[in-house]
Amino acid sequence: MAHAATPMSVDVFDTAGVLDRVALVDALEATEFHEPTKVVVYTYNGRTEDNLNEEVLRFARAEHKEWISPDGQKWADGLFIFALDPVGRHVGTYMGEDRKVSLEQRHDIQDASKELLRDAQWTDGTIAGVRRAAVLINQPWYESSGFLITLWVSGGTVALGAGAWIVVRTVTRSASRKEVDRGDHSYANVSMDLEVTELNAGTIPESSTYGGEVLEKYRSFLNRYYLATGLSNTVHSLSRHQLGQRRNLRLTRQYADAAAELDALDDVIADTNALLNRTSTWPTAWDRQLAPFRNDLAGLEQLLAKRNGQGDTATAAALRTFRDQSLGAIEDWTSDMGAGRITPEKALDRLNDARSHLAMLLENHAETVIDGYAKNEREAEVMRKEMRSVRSSSNQKHRRTYEPSILGAVYPSNHFFSVATFNSGLDTGVSSVSAARGGDGSTTGYGSSGGSFSGSGSSSGF
Repeated sequence: MAHAATPMSVDVFDTAGVLDRVALVDALEATEFHEPTKVVVYTYNGRTEDNLNEEVLRFARAEHKEWISPDGQKWADGLFIFALDPVGRHVGTYMGEDRKVSLEQRHDIQDASKELLRDAQWTDGTIAGVRRAAVLINQPWYESSGFLITLWVSGGTVALGAGAWIVVRTVTRSASRKEVDRGDHSYANVSMDLEVTELNAGTIPESSTYGGEVLEKYRSFLNRYYLATGLSNTVHSLSRHQLGQRRNLRLTRQYADAAAELDALDDVIADTNALLNRTSTWPTAWDRQLAPFRNDLAGLEQLLAKRNGQGDTATAAALRTFRDQSLGAIEDWTSDMGAGRITPEKALDRLNDARSHLAMLLENHAETVIDGYAKNEREAEVMRKEMRSVRSSSNQKHRRTYEPSILGAVYPSNHFFSVATFNSGLDTGVSSVSAARGGDGSTTGYGSSGGSFSGSGSSSGF
């Protein structure tokens, strides 16, 4: 049996500010390598034309000399570095001589992360890359692809096929169980609050525009709850063997998504009752309605500061002006509603108008960003298509979550254009254009500043 060892240490240097540090460290500390390995994750915001290898070496020499061998020519023994440049769109892998893998395997590690990175899932992409590295670094000969291919060629087709089948089933079973757990958490919340949700719905004023719309959602609530109950019964009746089947993974996801949406909707029903009837909890309910808008305003500067964010343009200035005005307006709406100068419905109208105006400003800025990055109309259209695709509620690759707010319940999911959606669309558009320009080429050198350094490592674009 092969040895399995969790990392000796996990160090994260997220200078780009794109990682969920807690989730990342938890996942990597649980990752099993064949030998104890020191794992380092480094991110920085560079440029498309940058050499990530050179940047990682520069950072190591300046800040972490312990990453470099005593003779200064290689990476230190026992070390694995996963590097990411989310702006320049590069990913790199570097390792000590005792953890060295082939160039082809380094490509394999980087490729394992790229689909997630192209979708701006920086944390998940990093986890995927490190986990693939854990499989390949110091891999026993009998687990290597070369041995398995030889086994297949020499007549081990049946055994190999059975092994692959077992792996697929194991991974699928694990994913199914996670979806069932996710669904159970939401379903339990909904079930526990069922009577309270009915009482809240019973006192929502139907004459209110927003109240009437939310009540329309509630009228289908119980039917959807019964459907979720049926799904719950079905997925809990699945055997261990059945949980490993792809069709049942889809079923468990359906259950989890249905329960999560109901869990969000009963919160919206409670908030609608509290806000429209001005109960004692209305300030908390109002804060939840403001939260998506506040998050967008808070995220604007980071968007505009990105390499391709076009932060010094007229459309960027319009976004900043709007942000500053909106922060004051939010306080005015809250104060006016508290003093009875405006009704809750009027406050929601103002919030809806503001979020709609932000969507228009983001659409204008999207054209500025596209004009700044695309070299021709073909590239511009590719970027527009990606922006539309990410924003579209029908897009399955970029699954949109149900917004737990009154406006989120009243309007379709693509009614507003959030900053998070803008970021995702921009990153995907830049990635698509970069790949079409040939931006996936691999680089093994350390640039003019690398000198005679020859540590094992390479980077490539995504």
